[in-house]
Amino acid sequence: MNAIKYFFPLSVLTGSLLLMGCSNNSSEEKKTENSKTGPQIVTVTKKSAADIDLTLFTVRMKLLAGTLAAPAKVLPNQDFEAQVGSLVQGRVHQIFVKVGDVVTAGQTLMTVEGLDVGTMKAGFLIAKASYEYAKSNYERQQKLFDDNIGSQKSLLESRAEYDKALAEYHAEDKRIHSVGLTDEDVTREKKNDEHTSGTLPIKSRMNGVVVERNVIVGQYVDAATNAFKVINTNSVWIDGQIYEKDLSKVQQKTNAVFTTTSYPDLTFTGRIISIGQIVDEQSRTITVRGEFNNAHHRLKPNMFGELNIPVGTGTHALLIPEEAVVQDAGEHYVFVQTSDTTFEKRTVMTGTSVDSLIEIKEGLKENDRIVSRGAFYLKSDLKKEELAGE
Repeated sequence: MNAIKYFFPLSVLTGSLLLMGCSNNSSEEKKTENSKTGPQIVTVTKKSAADIDLTLFTVRMKLLAGTLAAPAKVLPNQDFEAQVGSLVQGRVHQIFVKVGDVVTAGQTLMTVEGLDVGTMKAGFLIAKASYEYAKSNYERQQKLFDDNIGSQKSLLESRAEYDKALAEYHAEDKRIHSVGLTDEDVTREKKNDEHTSGTLPIKSRMNGVVVERNVIVGQYVDAATNAFKVINTNSVWIDGQIYEKDLSKVQQKTNAVFTTTSYPDLTFTGRIISIGQIVDEQSRTITVRGEFNNAHHRLKPNMFGELNIPVGTGTHALLIPEEAVVQDAGEHYVFVQTSDTTFEKRTVMTGTSVDSLIEIKEGLKENDRIVSRGAFYLKSDLKKEELAGE
């Protein structure tokens, strides 16, 4: 008996195989998709939990407030800092102070001798004398006119001379004041001596301490020479360096506390006055500046310490340890305990971090038990399971 042979077209056979393959692939994709969208559970034994020192944390509502510690440096307050020099060309005649001396506003630090100084003083004295004469003559003519003795023409002429002398006197007065002289400086000198000297007193513009002296007797000086630097440390600036990731936590015009090893038992309170606008390319930090009262002069410029800045909103929020949050490809999640040995991966939305704690805005509720220490190991196990499933 001859065997019956069946012949199938090759195209039909190939199509059937492709349909079977697609059916199998579709089933696998659906299985994988279901596994990803469903809960992701990690199971550990009690021995494994002990080996990795797995620690649990109960989620609680806490006050969202803390401090941010930043390395800091004391600086002079530039509002209480002055460069002192001569606006007139000349040579240093005498110097009366040295570095470290305490000076007061108006105190003479040195004298400068120059031809221009004598000319300015003489010009002021001449203008002053002319003004006083013109004023006296105008007042006399005014009295004569009021008594019907003097003429109106004489009165008007005296008034014109008076106005001219007054304008010249005001101009010379402003000129001597612009270089640091006062009316009393010139008139007192004239009373004590028959001639006007060519020396100019250079005075401190503020109360403070001399921290720089850049001149010697006989040195030529002009308007570009900074002879002395005077600072007043009743108020100082303290610059702290914070990382750019902490920038959003700091609010301007908030209080701050400065501590230094120079005074381990003391704290200094001030306020934040500015937050820098530039990130340092090397350290990736931003400068936060505080202003501090320093009436006792304990804080010295260039002293190092720590600037403690309050952060947080002052409201209650769900706070958990930062180490409990796993970051993976832009996703933030934690492991929530579902039984003694099983833990569920749960995506969360984070907020402000304060003192090693981080705010959870979504994904958890109060009294949830999460893994605070050991989350990294659970993440590794979860990855192994995903790879094995694939």
